[in-house]
Amino acid sequence: MAAVCDICDKKPGFGNNRPWSKKATRRRFDPNIQRVRAVLNGTPKRMNVCTTCIKAGKVSR
Repeated sequence: MAAVCDICDKKPGFGNNRPWSKKATRRRFDPNIQRVRAVLNGTPKRMNVCTTCIKAGKVSR
């Protein structure tokens, strides 16, 4: 599943793993994406939505 929100277009962020040895390796910070059945223009549709949008009420389930 793609880690992109259909509402706010939130995508993964990138950074480094920093262990005790300070050896930097790349990593991904994925948003918390949930597959929800939302009502869009009066019709129910399955969407990939981040939990921030669900909590903010941007999508009606």
